[in-house]
Amino acid sequence: MLSVENPLDLAKYVGAELAPSDWLVIDQAMIGKFAEATGDHQWIHVDVTRARRDMPGGATIAHGYLTLSLLPRLIGLTYRIGNLGRSLNYGANRIRFTNTVRVGARLRLRLTIKAVEAVDGDGARVTSGCIIEIEGEERPALIAEIISRLYPQAAP
Repeated sequence: MLSVENPLDLAKYVGAELAPSDWLVIDQAMIGKFAEATGDHQWIHVDVTRARRDMPGGATIAHGYLTLSLLPRLIGLTYRIGNLGRSLNYGANRIRFTNTVRVGARLRLRLTIKAVEAVDGDGARVTSGCIIEIEGEERPALIAEIISRLYPQAAP
């Protein structure tokens, strides 16, 4: 895990792929909670019995947007900023769901710092290339370029 003191310190790592995150297991409870939160109860995600019978691989699959929503959690496993005050999602330049994530799959993030730009308030706009891998699969689950705004903790 990379550790820096301030958001702008990430500029030293532009172009670098950070160590991958730890693996995260996608279980049915996580998929069910996401379905409840979003109202997306499509059977391919929540009906275990029907998925066993009708889905390739015989299992439910995670929502694509569930996989995307894991980025903040997984990013937190790749680098840490000691003096971080707040972090805001700024947007995405590209998001592609390139493979399905079956229940029970293990995912991890490979992150590359693509750009770091200073913004007001001693903050940084950080563009990250993100690949969420599925253990044992050649194709990743997700490829995205996301942008965050990170601000240091205000002095007391």
